Amino acid sequence: MKNVFRISYFSESSIIRFIKIVFGVVLLFEIGLLRMQAQTVTDIDGNVYKTVAIGTQVWIAENLKTTKYSNDDLIETTIPSTYDISGESTPKYQWAYDGDESNVATYGRLYTWFAITDSRNVCPIGWHVPSDAEWTILADYLTNNGYGYGGSGSDIAKSMATTSGWTTYTTAGTVGNDQASNNSSGFSALPGGSRSNNGAFVNIGDNGLLWSSTETLATYAFYRYIIYVNSDVFGNYCDKSTGLSVRCLKGDISTDITNPSASIMEIYPNPVSGILTIEYKREDFETVSILNSQGALMTKEKAIAPRQQLDFSKYASGLYFLEFVKTIGEVKRVKVIHN
Repeated sequence: MKNVFRISYFSESSIIRFIKIVFGVVLLFEIGLLRMQAQTVTDIDGNVYKTVAIGTQVWIAENLKTTKYSNDDLIETTIPSTYDISGESTPKYQWAYDGDESNVATYGRLYTWFAITDSRNVCPIGWHVPSDAEWTILADYLTNNGYGYGGSGSDIAKSMATTSGWTTYTTAGTVGNDQASNNSSGFSALPGGSRSNNGAFVNIGDNGLLWSSTETLATYAFYRYIIYVNSDVFGNYCDKSTGLSVRCLKGDISTDITNPSASIMEIYPNPVSGILTIEYKREDFETVSILNSQGALMTKEKAIAPRQQLDFSKYASGLYFLEFVKTIGEVKRVKVIHN
């Protein structure tokens, strides 16, 4: 019997379809790879963090671990870890809880407020420590989108807390009860405890306390906390020398002092000595606030498109931030220099 060789011929249309299929598979692979890459961020120390999108915000879903500012300068610590810093005016330190480096992998480090608001930035490049207003945006989103215990209300702590590691508690709806049902938001809040300025480490496993960049008094600043015996997320303030955990929020505070984003707005003159003019190119901003260099609120006004003026003459010379909040909740900050 003769060997028979069959030769198949493909039509031009078949080849084109084949090329399209291959191209589509490659494209989907590349998109998937980009999404995987986008779900992590690396700090100056080489620590890799998971991230999570919640509403219009993107958060690092772990506590900060870095020992360096984003410019590679070291963030100091104390020796011993229990050293009393209550007599220092602007201490900039970080610690592992109890001075035990094995705690860092899970709980991250504890930082003073002076360290986390230093202009060298403790967060990875492109990220920042959230203001109290940005914490409120997160809480409002979770409250208004069914993340409360039972699907409604402001009792959102379980939706933010990790699914293990908290002190157990018997009351339904609290963070410490039925921990496996926690973390529906993916925020993954951890009970990292805190360090008082006299050197005492307390409440690991019980409390997750997270700094904001917003001060309230000369020696106090706002933070948010979750506790194992409750179902709510609380706001409070404490001494700036206290060591608390840090979460970073995606987005730079603009360093362009002339025209931060011509497609969104124009701000001039900058530096300013008297009246600052804002010309909005879009009308989706709800409020504009002036914050001082420490993040304290100086004034908050309704954003008035297409043109608005703010009087800086009543403020001392120095660095300020304009904080714009969109109607959808997104926050943008721009630096302003007041001569």
